[in-house]
Amino acid sequence: MLRALAVDDERPALEELLYLLRADPRVRSAEGATDATETLRRINRALDAGPDGDDAIDVVFLDIHMAGLTGLDVARLLAGFARPPLIVFVTAHEGFAVQAFDLKAVDYVLKPVRRERLAEAVRRVCDQVEAGRAPMAAPPPAALPQTAADQIPVELGGVTRFIPIGDIAYVEAQGDYARLHTHAGSHLVRIPLSTLEERWAARGFVRIHRRHLVALGRIDELRLDAGATTVRVGDAELAVSRRHARELRDLLMRRARG
Repeated sequence: MLRALAVDDERPALEELLYLLRADPRVRSAEGATDATETLRRINRALDAGPDGDDAIDVVFLDIHMAGLTGLDVARLLAGFARPPLIVFVTAHEGFAVQAFDLKAVDYVLKPVRRERLAEAVRRVCDQVEAGRAPMAAPPPAALPQTAADQIPVELGGVTRFIPIGDIAYVEAQGDYARLHTHAGSHLVRIPLSTLEERWAARGFVRIHRRHLVALGRIDELRLDAGATTVRVGDAELAVSRRHARELRDLLMRRARG
């Protein structure tokens, strides 16, 4: 059973979160903290006590926007600990999901917290513990969550879903947002296209236009017609800008050669 620490600088939100956690039969204990200083002090005490001590903590349910250090700041500090607890972010702001999963968060729950959504987060924590990560122990590299590396979180109807990056054929810029296109549909995320271009370059995504980023392996056809270059990606035909056309042709030729 899990030993949880819930952190929120708004007392009503903290009390509601504690109520829901204590009602879950998989949670042995749930205590609260209202700021980063108290949180770090409790975690240090838990680490000193060891995984079997009375003060042990398996998971921290952590708000992001708090006075002083933010929840992301706390998570960065915990990443430097020898035996950090697992982290679930609980926040009213969906725009920090990518940063959260880069910090190896187990889950990202949006406020207002729904009982069934929190139960899903608890399940994910339990799965990680049962998969081999002992509470308060440093995981081997193979046990680290792969969410940030292999998937991207998207919000749909208040539920966080994880889309495998390998399923994404191309990305379309929509202002400060990006629309991810897969064979099953599309998903809007609040991440600029330029950020995804930088992060996914090593995964074979290439910029073909100021509005489009394409997975090189998903390009079915390159067309040159009256000086205009386009690519076919599944059922979509996308324009290639002049500045990207030559580089794209070179990349496709090198790929075709092996």
